[in-house]
Amino acid sequence: MLFNSIPFLIFFPIVTALFYLLPHKYRWIHLLAASCFFYMFFVPQYILILLITIVIDYAAGIYLEKTEGKRRKLFLVVSVVSTCLVLVIFKYLNFFNQNMISLSHYLGFYYPDRFINIILPIGLSFHTFQSLSYVIEVYRGNQKAEKHFGVYSLYVMFYPQLVTGPIERPQNLLRQLREKKIFQLSNVIRGLRLVLFGLFVKMVIADNLAVFVDQVYENPAIYNSYSLLTALLFYSFQIYCDFFGYSTIALGCALTMGYSITDNFKTPYLSKNITEFWHRWHISLSTWFRDYVYFPMGGNRVKMPRWILNIAVVFVLSGFWHGANWTFIFWGGSYALIYLIEHAFRKNVKLDFSKNLILSKILHGVAIMKNFVLVTLIWVFFRAVNLSQIKQFYASIYHNFHVKDDFVVGRKIWLFLAFFVVMDVILRKSRFDTWCSNRSFVVRWLIYAVMLFLIIAFSSVESFPFIYFQF
Repeated sequence: MLFNSIPFLIFFPIVTALFYLLPHKYRWIHLLAASCFFYMFFVPQYILILLITIVIDYAAGIYLEKTEGKRRKLFLVVSVVSTCLVLVIFKYLNFFNQNMISLSHYLGFYYPDRFINIILPIGLSFHTFQSLSYVIEVYRGNQKAEKHFGVYSLYVMFYPQLVTGPIERPQNLLRQLREKKIFQLSNVIRGLRLVLFGLFVKMVIADNLAVFVDQVYENPAIYNSYSLLTALLFYSFQIYCDFFGYSTIALGCALTMGYSITDNFKTPYLSKNITEFWHRWHISLSTWFRDYVYFPMGGNRVKMPRWILNIAVVFVLSGFWHGANWTFIFWGGSYALIYLIEHAFRKNVKLDFSKNLILSKILHGVAIMKNFVLVTLIWVFFRAVNLSQIKQFYASIYHNFHVKDDFVVGRKIWLFLAFFVVMDVILRKSRFDTWCSNRSFVVRWLIYAVMLFLIIAFSSVESFPFIYFQF
C-alpha cells in the first residue's frame, strides 16, 4: 500500500483509531494484522518470504541466548547466512548469473543462459537488515531474545517502516512495542503534521520533479547541456524529497500511536563534506554498516592500507545494497574515493579561519556548495539504468551546448523547489512537528492550509511510487 494513495488515507485513521480503542493486550494483534494487510496490498504471496526470515531469526535469537561457546557462534552464522540467502536469491541471483554469462562469452567457455523469473519483494533489503540487527544484538548481549513470536513478528513488520525503513534496532522498537501507549493528543497532532509535510514533500516536490527527470533520462543524447544540468539538479532533489517524504510520513504514522522511530535525515544537503553527508543521509543504513561491517573489520584502529580497504568495502557494499547493478557499485565506489581524498586533504592541509568570522562563513558556504555539486554528479550513477547511459549522460553534458530541444520547466516547479529549499534551511536544527509547535496558531494553520491546497491542486498527474520501494 502506498502512503500517497486513497486506500492508505482510509487505512491510516482506522488503524490508529482502533489502536487506542483496543485494550493494550490486544494491540499487538491489531498492529500485526494491519501490517500484514499493508504489505499484502502489493503482492500477497510475498508475505511468505517475509515469514521465512522472521521464523529463522526468531528461533536463532532464542538459541543464541541459551547456548555458549562455538555452538553460539554457529547459530549466529547459520541465521545470518540463511537470512542473507533469501536476499541473494531474490535480489542478486540474476545479477550474478548475467555476469557469469558475460564472462563465459568473453573467455569462450560454456555457461547456460538461464534466468529465474522472479520479482523482488517490496522492501526486502530493509526488513532483512532489521532482522539481522536483532540477531547480532542478541549475540552481542545487547538485547534479550524476544520470546513472544507475535511481538517479534511485529518488530519486523511494523507497517510505518516496513517497506522503506528506517532500519530499526531492537533496543528501540521492541521495547516500545511492549509498552502501554496512552492516548496523547499532542502525539496525534505532531504525527499528523509530519504526515502532511511528508505528503507535501513527496507529492508536490518529488513527483513534479520526476516528470522532467524521467523525460531526460529516457534519452539523454537528444537534450542540450542546460537541460541535462537541470535534470541533474532536479534528480538530486527528487530522490531526497521522495525518500525524506516517505521517512517523514513513517515518523508521523508511528508517532500518532505514541511510537518513536529513527529520524533518517538531518538536512543532508547542508553538509560540508562527504563524511558529514553520510552522517545525515539515510542515517539508519549508514549506522548499520558502521556498527555491523566497519567496526567488526577493525574500523580505523588498523593500519592505513587495511583502513582504506575497510572504507572501500563499506561504501561499495552500501551501493550494492541499493540494487543489483554495476551502477550502484560504482555509485558506492565513487563515495569511497571522494571520502578518502577528503580525509587525506584534511590530514595534510591544516586550515584555520576561526579568527576571521566573515571568511569562515564564506568558506563554510563554499564547502556546502562543493559537496552538493559532488553529490549531485554522483547521483547519475544511482539514477542511470546501466553504465552506458552514465557515459552517454556525461558526454552529452560536455558536447550538447548547442543542441536545441523542447525541454521546458514550468515556473511553478522552480517556486516549489525554492520553497522546499527555504524550509529545509529553516528546519536544519529542528523537525517540522517541533518547529510548528513554536509558531502561533494562525501561522500553523496557514501553513497547513497552503500545503493541503498545494497537494490537492499541484500533485503530479502521474502517480509515482516511492523510489526506495525497489530496494
